[in-house]
Amino acid sequence: MFLSRLFGDLNASMQEQVVNELLELNEKTKAYGLVLTPQEVELMLAARGQVLHSYGRVELSIEVTKELIEVFSASAFIQQEDYSDTLNELHEIFYDLKNETEDSIGDWKLIHKMKEIFEEDCEGSLDLLRSRLEEYAGMFRRELQQNEYLREGEDDEWGPKM
Repeated sequence: MFLSRLFGDLNASMQEQVVNELLELNEKTKAYGLVLTPQEVELMLAARGQVLHSYGRVELSIEVTKELIEVFSASAFIQQEDYSDTLNELHEIFYDLKNETEDSIGDWKLIHKMKEIFEEDCEGSLDLLRSRLEEYAGMFRRELQQNEYLREGEDDEWGPKM
């Protein structure tokens, strides 16, 4: 009983630290008219946790969340009224794409690709972003499979005969 209470206190302390760390980003994002409340951050972290669980993923840091906030807050297509909901949806899209691309694309690169498509092709539409990224993931998987197919047997064909 004492041990579980200790871990509960530790978890609460870590949660508070994470919330504060994300709230500090408001200093950067308020230049774009976007600010998260402590309640919105807590709800976003809970939604993120559900997304991670639904995709069978474990994420020990909040670096992806921080990068999503920093990169997407500069978008003219995101307004204060839908800022928190948009971030939740972006988490879902990001982790879906991570799974669909078999973690072959780095987080930073993937987030910036999402932003590029969001701005240029989708003009702020999350539904269109999801659709475009599904196409992107399909093309990525085909290229990955093609490259693996081309590499199959290379060692046998080019290596010395014994």
